[in-house]
Amino acid sequence: MSVNYSVVIMTAPERSLRADARRNRESVLDAAGELFARRGDNVQMDEIAARAGLGVGTLYRHFADKRALRAAIVGRRFEAVTSLARAAEELSDPWAAFETLLFGYLESAEPDAAFRFAILSPEEPSWGDIEAEKNAFAGSVERIVQRAVDAGVLRADFRASDFVLITRGAMANMSGNGDWRRHLALQLEGIRSRAE
Repeated sequence: MSVNYSVVIMTAPERSLRADARRNRESVLDAAGELFARRGDNVQMDEIAARAGLGVGTLYRHFADKRALRAAIVGRRFEAVTSLARAAEELSDPWAAFETLLFGYLESAEPDAAFRFAILSPEEPSWGDIEAEKNAFAGSVERIVQRAVDAGVLRADFRASDFVLITRGAMANMSGNGDWRRHLALQLEGIRSRAE
C-alpha cells in the first residue's frame, strides 16, 4: 500500500498557517477591544498592531479599516450572545424568556466596553461583514419578542426593533455603578403588559 506523503507535507504547514492567522486575528481583536474601550475612536491602527504584537501589514490583512475592526468586535459578541438567546428560547415562560435574553445580553455587554463603543458609535458597524452573526441573534430576539407579545405579557405594539432601543439606552448608562439596571427596571415597567 502506497502513501502519498506529499499531501501530508503540504497540509501541515497550511494548517499551521491557518492556526497562526486565527491567533493573529484574535490578538488584534483583543488589542483593539482594550484600546477602543480606553480611548474610543482616537486609537490608530498602528497602535492596535503594536499592542497585538504584530506588524501593521498583518493587521490590514485581517481588517481593512477601523470600521471593519468594530464590526468584528460586534460579531464576536453576537456569536457569544446567540447561544444565550437560544437558551432563553427554550424557557417555557414567555416573560422569563424575554427577561433572560434582555438581562443576559446586557450583562455580557457590561464588561465589554469595546462592544458598547462599537454599538453606540455614531458610525454603525459594517453589518455586511457580520451578517450571519447578526441574523442569528436577531432571529432569536424576534421569536422571543413575538412569543411574549402573543402571550399578552409584553405590550402589543412592542417590536424586536424596540429591543435594540432599550438595550442601547441601558448601554449608554453603563457607568460602572450599576445604574443601568435601574434604568432598565423603569423601562420594563412601561413595556410589560398587565393584562395576563
